[in-house]
Amino acid sequence: MAVTDAFGRPISYLRLSVTDRCDLRCFYCLPRDYRGFRPPASWLTPSELAQAVAAFAELGVRHVRLTGGEPLVRSDLATIARHLSALPGIEELSLSTNAARLESQAAALRAAGICRINASLDSLDPATFARITGGGDLNAVLRGLEAARQAAMEPIKINMVMMRGINDHEAETMVEFCLERGFTLRFIETMPIGSGGREALNHYLDLEEIRQRLDRRFGLHPAAMRGSGPARYYQVGDSSLVVGFITPLSQHFCASCNRVRMAVDGRLFLCLGEEADLDLNPLLRGGADQQQLVAAIHAALQRKPERHDFHQAPERIIRPMSALGG
Repeated sequence: MAVTDAFGRPISYLRLSVTDRCDLRCFYCLPRDYRGFRPPASWLTPSELAQAVAAFAELGVRHVRLTGGEPLVRSDLATIARHLSALPGIEELSLSTNAARLESQAAALRAAGICRINASLDSLDPATFARITGGGDLNAVLRGLEAARQAAMEPIKINMVMMRGINDHEAETMVEFCLERGFTLRFIETMPIGSGGREALNHYLDLEEIRQRLDRRFGLHPAAMRGSGPARYYQVGDSSLVVGFITPLSQHFCASCNRVRMAVDGRLFLCLGEEADLDLNPLLRGGADQQQLVAAIHAALQRKPERHDFHQAPERIIRPMSALGG
């Protein structure tokens, strides 16, 4: 059984950042002028990451998602995956990625225990994609997604951050893209995290508008979907495509939040909307045993806030999204 927080929510899902670096610069996630990266010497090693995750598993965490920054920029990612997938209690190991480097790594990561991916893809137009990502190569991402499909990573979920005046006209095109390839699609509202996130709020779009538009075009029916996330899912017409809507601002999902996030240097973040954290690095590098780690994490989980406060204090979070794994 997963341990519960002070509000009775079981915590069964850990988003584990393995780097805060990224090979793209999506403006809502990593501002173009940001240079405040953690030094590599502070990054947890594969064995340290495994020690931390083993403590979370003892508390009932069953799903671990490797995140970044961009996880694929870390050269020992497959080693990390092998360490974590072998831990007792961990039932699912997944990956969040921009897929730009996935073409050459998909097969090895699948063999190391990563069973499925969430891939960020905000546009199918090369110019718009480059604008959002700071010059990214759309074709490299598309090749990476195909490599993941060939490696039998399933499901492959496409995450599309919807921004009015930038990519909102592409919703139907992305549905058709995912229909053709058997991918799942999730639309995400912008969030005021870091200066980039607050800039993106200038393009905020309530996803109910997109849901209604797609319902008129394709017909949407409530559906279930495997996963640990907060999306509300719909089946598209009589197809096998499932589309999700993640709405942290218009319809927050805090009451069912089952997750915490750990940064690459061991800082444990309890909520996207709070700066407070617990630094596990001194314990991991100071010789703490398993029960000391378990006790520290358990105590921290009791401080998980009831909900975020994005509407009342959008300027509160100063770290960029890339610093905590999204």
